[in-house]
Amino acid sequence: MTDPADPKFPDLRYVRELAKVFRQYELDELEIEAGDQRILLRQSDIAPPVAAAAPQVVHVPAAAPPTARVPLDAPVVVASAEADFITSPFVGTFYRSARPDTPSFVEVGAVVRPGQTLCIVEAMKLMNEIEAEVSGTVIEVFAQNGKSVEFGQKLFRIKKA
Repeated sequence: MTDPADPKFPDLRYVRELAKVFRQYELDELEIEAGDQRILLRQSDIAPPVAAAAPQVVHVPAAAPPTARVPLDAPVVVASAEADFITSPFVGTFYRSARPDTPSFVEVGAVVRPGQTLCIVEAMKLMNEIEAEVSGTVIEVFAQNGKSVEFGQKLFRIKKA
């Protein structure tokens, strides 16, 4: 473990916030890499099944500089002259609303603006909001609520305004 007095050691407030997210979403493992730092949070293997154990924080310097990566949480937008397709940025479960008892974020015929939430794709117990990248009208919903979606699978077709 690296010395917390080392200026390269991550800010403890940041680690505490990561630990809160870790507990909130009941994750088994969370790994964050930035530059030459790597933070790994992992549930204890000896935790009782009923109670959640505090995460272990392990700081490991990265062995090699990270390569350029495409953000995994960015939806892919396939453009055409008349419509854009919003596709899933990862494998997960598609949800049309935040909770089963609430209305869908959007319906066919809804006018959307960039940044507006269209759906949620749950991946590894994280709820990821998928947002519109363009202004327009939702003309088709391809995925079914509560069903699995694949990386790159079409979720919505939006006719550009």
